[in-house]
Amino acid sequence: MDKNRLEAFSDGVIAIIITIMVLELKVPHSSELADLRPLLPVFLSYVLSFIYVGIYWNNHHHLLHTISHVTGGMLWANLHLLFWLSLIPFATGWMGENHFASVPLALYGFVLLMCAFAWWLLQTLMVATQGRKSTLALAVGRDLKGKISPVFYLVGIISAFFNGHFSEAVYVLAAMMWLVPDRRFEKATPARETR
Repeated sequence: MDKNRLEAFSDGVIAIIITIMVLELKVPHSSELADLRPLLPVFLSYVLSFIYVGIYWNNHHHLLHTISHVTGGMLWANLHLLFWLSLIPFATGWMGENHFASVPLALYGFVLLMCAFAWWLLQTLMVATQGRKSTLALAVGRDLKGKISPVFYLVGIISAFFNGHFSEAVYVLAAMMWLVPDRRFEKATPARETR
């Protein structure tokens, strides 16, 4: 199967996920600047989730540009990833509406953890399909950030019940780690494929 169809479908789903998240930002019924203050937790949770979804979208793009074809297993693994990504708007809304309370904060971390697991599963399946000497396998390498992220999410989930601010900081730190440009895929992909 052509990988372009998988990429187009995934791009569409991710665009819908971002749209759903922004719709959770309810407009205040008055025009005072102070009326925006209660929306601050919802807005901050939206910003963090937008960054996470953007990171997945960006890395998904690079991932697909290192493979030559898509298998049925990859389609299901990709749907598995999209399923967990589609739960980010719910977890984001619940966390923001409840001002980062412990249970919504832990659920948010659990969704991030499952997204990371789904990503690992998709990436591992693609590497196995493409081969250990493929462009993708060389780009993935040791995948240090991919191994560290789940640990961050587990720490965030557990700490949500003891210190919410620490839990929030862990989720932000994990996102910041991924914001640092990852050149592995760009270096491994021939110039004609990165356009």
